[in-house]
Amino acid sequence: MIAILIFAGRSRRFWPLQEKSFFPICGTTLIEEQIRRLQSAGIDEILPVAGRHNLALARKIFKREKIVIQEDLNLGMRGALLSALPACGKKPVMIVSSNDVIDESAYRDLIMKGRTKKTGGLILAKRVKKYFPGGYLSLKGKKIIGIVEKPGAGREPGDLVNIVAHVHASAGILLAALKASKPVKDDGYETALDHLFKKESYEAVIYTGPWQAIKYPWHLLSLLPLFLPAGGKPRIAKSARIHPSAVIEGPVVIGENVQVFAHATIRGPCCIGAGTVVASNALVRESSVGENCVIGYSTEVVRSIVAGGVWTHSSYIGDSVVGTNTSFGGGTYTGNLRMDEGEIFSSVDGEKIPTGLKKFGAVIGANCRTGIHVSLSPGIKIGSGSFISSSALIAEDIPDNSFVKTESVKMTVRKNRWETSIGDRDEFRKKL
Repeated sequence: MIAILIFAGRSRRFWPLQEKSFFPICGTTLIEEQIRRLQSAGIDEILPVAGRHNLALARKIFKREKIVIQEDLNLGMRGALLSALPACGKKPVMIVSSNDVIDESAYRDLIMKGRTKKTGGLILAKRVKKYFPGGYLSLKGKKIIGIVEKPGAGREPGDLVNIVAHVHASAGILLAALKASKPVKDDGYETALDHLFKKESYEAVIYTGPWQAIKYPWHLLSLLPLFLPAGGKPRIAKSARIHPSAVIEGPVVIGENVQVFAHATIRGPCCIGAGTVVASNALVRESSVGENCVIGYSTEVVRSIVAGGVWTHSSYIGDSVVGTNTSFGGGTYTGNLRMDEGEIFSSVDGEKIPTGLKKFGAVIGANCRTGIHVSLSPGIKIGSGSFISSSALIAEDIPDNSFVKTESVKMTVRKNRWETSIGDRDEFRKKL
């Protein structure tokens, strides 16, 4: 069986970060982890599908494999498969999206059932208890008769949501269906599936393990616990230099040439990349910190993903994602909790999107700088290449390559509409 691994999309909804499949997390990337899980499940032939915009990044990982280039990205998955399937002949194929992170056991289950069941194909699906804005399987007995995309809460045909890990018994039959489909915009693959469901027998394979769809940048925060080390003692590289007064506890991975200064604390699960400095009085917990960072004096990093080359000083980075080569001036803080402790929303293409998170700080692109005493409101996104001058309160998203300066501050006073109590923080206290 050939696994067609698709990561050709432009990651537009992932702004201000770029290329979600290649964003560093816990010493690896999403695409590398997908490869590892496929290989561990028994897939020995992977056909990667990239776009020209991320081809150079793909070649750093796929050094020997042939990489298929999707020329027209507007065709979505149909375009990727039209490019890849001719190389597969009539072999069985597994279609895998790099955006759906699942346990390797799911791939094993699909492979095993694909060998034993005589069907046209298999679709991995997960039961959901509340509405998820995805594709819902419509079944007749065990047979799939359709996929209803984003039906809306209360209009779902069932409780099984489609995960893009699909097995097709014949690449040739799938290719013919794609060529015959008449898509509207980028739904060509879904149109071809509807055609196949009428002619062939497709069954659902129920998956009960962890699943994280990566669509928006804050989804990385939900992915982080799946990548962090679980259980066991700290694993510290021999070349790392740890001050005797530093505290390192729990499942912590510390890379080569890391320096941990006096009275710093690293509490697992955590990953600290090679060449990084964790300065005195710093606290890092439940986070991934990349290579060659400086987590400066009296900085706290919690439940966050920090890429390589990031510098901080007396900062607070909570429930945030920070791109490469970003530097925080002293006293830069990310707010990660609304005063009413409600769900945090984020703006995407002018639309307010619910994140599903009550704790969510900032997403900061690559090559950014902040001056001293900069504060970021919860859910704020800072575009790559942006500089924020000192003493600024950022309460809205900042476009790429911006220079932000606040020259006057006006205070307004109005009646408070919100109520809260000490009991409301019980769920947050459990995470301390």
